[in-house]
Amino acid sequence: MHWKRPWHVLALGTALFAGAALTVAPGPAAAAERAAAARVDNPYVGATPYVNSEWSANAAREPGGGAVSDEPTYVWLDRIAAIEGVNGGMGLRDHLDAAKAQGADLVQLVVYDLPGRDCAALASNGELGPDDLAAYENDYIDPIADVLSDPAYANLRIATVIEPDSLPNLVTNASGQAGATDACAKMLQNGNYVNGVGYALATLGDIPNVYNYIDAGHHGWLGWDTNLVPFAQLAHKAATTSGATVADVAGFAVNTANYSALHEPNFTISDTVAGSSVRQSKWLDWNQYTDEQSFAQGLRSAAVTAGFESGIGMLVDTSRNGWGGSARPAGPGPTTSVDAYVDGGRVDRRIHAGNWCNQSGAGLGERPATAPAAGIDAYVWVKPPGESDGASQAIDNDEGKGFDRMCDPTYTGNGRNGNSPSGALADSPLAGHWFSAQFRQLLANAYPPVGGGGGGGADTQAPTAPTGLRATGTTASSASLSWSASSDNVGVAGYLVYRGGVQVGTSTTTTFTDTGLSASTAYTYTVRARDAAGNTSAASGAVTATTSSQGGGGGGSGACTAAYHVDNDWGSGFTATVTVTNTSATALPSWLVKWAFAGNQKVTNAWNATVAQSGQAVTAQNAAHNGSLSPGASASFGFQGSYGGSNAAPTPTCTAS
Repeated sequence: MHWKRPWHVLALGTALFAGAALTVAPGPAAAAERAAAARVDNPYVGATPYVNSEWSANAAREPGGGAVSDEPTYVWLDRIAAIEGVNGGMGLRDHLDAAKAQGADLVQLVVYDLPGRDCAALASNGELGPDDLAAYENDYIDPIADVLSDPAYANLRIATVIEPDSLPNLVTNASGQAGATDACAKMLQNGNYVNGVGYALATLGDIPNVYNYIDAGHHGWLGWDTNLVPFAQLAHKAATTSGATVADVAGFAVNTANYSALHEPNFTISDTVAGSSVRQSKWLDWNQYTDEQSFAQGLRSAAVTAGFESGIGMLVDTSRNGWGGSARPAGPGPTTSVDAYVDGGRVDRRIHAGNWCNQSGAGLGERPATAPAAGIDAYVWVKPPGESDGASQAIDNDEGKGFDRMCDPTYTGNGRNGNSPSGALADSPLAGHWFSAQFRQLLANAYPPVGGGGGGGADTQAPTAPTGLRATGTTASSASLSWSASSDNVGVAGYLVYRGGVQVGTSTTTTFTDTGLSASTAYTYTVRARDAAGNTSAASGAVTATTSSQGGGGGGSGACTAAYHVDNDWGSGFTATVTVTNTSATALPSWLVKWAFAGNQKVTNAWNATVAQSGQAVTAQNAAHNGSLSPGASASFGFQGSYGGSNAAPTPTCTAS
């Protein structure tokens, strides 16, 4: 499992979190726990996450469930009673104590009990009425904060996902849209979603070892600029109200309790069929993203532009977005039309991207992993696999959960899912209750598969070890790597990248950029290949990369640096993102990035910068909206390119212009 690794010492920055003072019992033990609360950039790096024993027991009871029952999942605090424990179950203190007993140092929580909760989905309505903001603050958030601020837990990092679906609902379902509801309109009007999220951020953010991630829907919800930009602005409003500041936000979480594919390997957003963009397809419906990882990275850029700190990270819930099994396409669809091309190649097999309840055909996704891609803090299992999204028929309950027709397999849809069938499984229990049939389906359709592949004889042959590992460029805070592809009897699914023997990321290509490093520091890397059955190769030979001095060296002129990352590579073409960071002490009015390709790569189109190429030399001038950068701020631009042969990552330089 990716999480099962030795503890190691983190190199902490000098700037520590300045939160509200805690009342700590005197004595050496209290002092040690106080010291343990120092902030880190990414709470998942070097951490040993807590395995929820209640979920683990449910998973282990299912046939084959023991293969994943030791994976870390989030604990949902979805009503006030959950803080103390419901019906004899574990409360918040019980989970924190269990984490300490396990030797874990990271606990993951979902904060989910806003007034008028989930105004567009009856299945997950909550106990508090639309105007019960005071009860939310005093009876829910404050008691959670009281527990988390106990010095006994100061050495635990606490990652929280704040209020799933709340702010996205205000963007798309409050007024004027096909899915608008009166309940969402009321929550927009009374401000209690914004005020409640702000209060949660401020109160929990005052605790030094808490890391707040705001829920941000998914690409099938907010993947259009007309939704994405307003969401980023609304999130910033929430993060600067009720006493909150952007310093209370560690980042955002996407795909929470949803099914959107992490990667769509068989097409890209820039593909065309007979001159028509794939964005015209019914599935994409002019969306600007094909999958969750590209959406997460795009949202991160939009959030920084909206005023969030440049160091924010993203979480992607991969608990149920694997989409493996026999229905998974092996390659692109036919090029007879954009719909045939997209529908034939997409791994997300839902009827519509707006379908969200207990989806038929879904599988477990990537197992939790730390820093798997640029800007991504972790792949996580926010929604514990096997816990229902909602009941398939009305069930009386004392949890405030209604019956949503999107959980009814006979339902033919509404405006939010294009009036399509719901795609839901039958016989499902209330939201959050154990759904055995769903868990067994998720296990069977997992991608990567669980325990040796799917179908026929089990694949037990590991790929060959990667060769030719080399460092292709460094900045003061990053190192770029490339290597030669491995081979496998079935096929290589991806690569695991290790720094100092600890996994720091994954790649589906033969390149990787490691970020968040210290300047003037040597780092040693190895890479292993993995196939779809989970077999892992021996390690490659090691390579050492030394980062440049702060503000100097290969990444820039002293005023700014540029980091290059290949996002997708399909053998003859690729997409890449370049992140520019102002490393000076003064504002940067504009910037110019240059690099030289080592091969025959050609830039075919670009966005968020004016990019020109002459031979192997490329220049990129900022766009009008992202040229001005305050000290420490970042901006990104991207491009699509073609190539033949190899696609080594260049080392870009940045200068103020």
